[in-house]
Amino acid sequence: MDLTLLLIIIIIVIALAFDFVNGFHDAANSIATVVSTRVLTPGQGVLWAAFFNFVAAFTFGTAVAETIGGGLIDVTKVDNFVILAGLVGAVVWDLITWVLGLPTSSSHALIGGYAGAAVVKAGFNVLIISGWVKTLAFIIIAPVLGWVLGTFFITIIYRLFKHQTPARTDRTFRHLQLLSAGLYSLGHGTNDAQKTMGIIAGVLFTVPTYRHLVSNAAGHLSIPFWIVMMAHAAIALGTMSGGWRIVHTMGSKITKLKPIGGFAAETAGAITLFTSTSMGIPVSTTHVITGAIVGVGTVHGKRAVNWHMASRIVWVWLFTIPIAALISAGVYEVILLIQHLF
Repeated sequence: MDLTLLLIIIIIVIALAFDFVNGFHDAANSIATVVSTRVLTPGQGVLWAAFFNFVAAFTFGTAVAETIGGGLIDVTKVDNFVILAGLVGAVVWDLITWVLGLPTSSSHALIGGYAGAAVVKAGFNVLIISGWVKTLAFIIIAPVLGWVLGTFFITIIYRLFKHQTPARTDRTFRHLQLLSAGLYSLGHGTNDAQKTMGIIAGVLFTVPTYRHLVSNAAGHLSIPFWIVMMAHAAIALGTMSGGWRIVHTMGSKITKLKPIGGFAAETAGAITLFTSTSMGIPVSTTHVITGAIVGVGTVHGKRAVNWHMASRIVWVWLFTIPIAALISAGVYEVILLIQHLF
């Protein structure tokens, strides 16, 4: 086996490991509401979410994967060591925030890490500005849209069910929340798994010998179905492993949720994810569901939301891209040093 192929295999394994970490780190996004409202047990919740994470392989295409693979970084100016460093930086930041129990964006850790290593390799002109404008804009748009939709849905639901008894309403939304949790997990799977697909395709595209595996007839990067299946399997397995620290933060520390609120938040989050995925924009599922949960909570007044916890989460969001970029830049420098020594 030649060294180029060995490096490709190592990077693909690490990319799938990132997808696995993404699954258990972001399992909170998929199941926090349905578990905190006690519609499902934690074990049932992760199995429910994992199933829809995998089913997402058959929906919504690969537009996000193509954005990650060639829409943010000029792949003709980087090599596989850049991708390796980017993945390591993203995994390290995910694990740090997981240990702290803070929900952060695996997506932004990945693109931040990728960008940090790429800039060290080829300078800032390696960045494709048009792709970054959309992605960075949705750091604000995604949670705001989740917030607005969450507030809208909970308000409409309260009006529609105002003449129902609390017990009957609760019983109705315990059933409906299974549907909304499934839809949100479908959105989570289709947006987040595509980011790893883009990385794997980018690895193969940068090596002329293997470029034909991920190229269409016009020679442009495309995502074959075998990569789609690998990425969704990895994220589904990661989701099944849980992520209970962050589930607790998302499900109970921001605001107290009942099934009616959980349904509104998950539905708002699912619509936001479906919209951004159809546009080929990688977004943070963490940002989306946090915004939706806060939107539901604010209907009950400002005191219903733990603003201290919400502000901590926002600070983590703001630091994710630059810190992941710095970690990956450092990893890339270490790789260069090792290459120089040997």
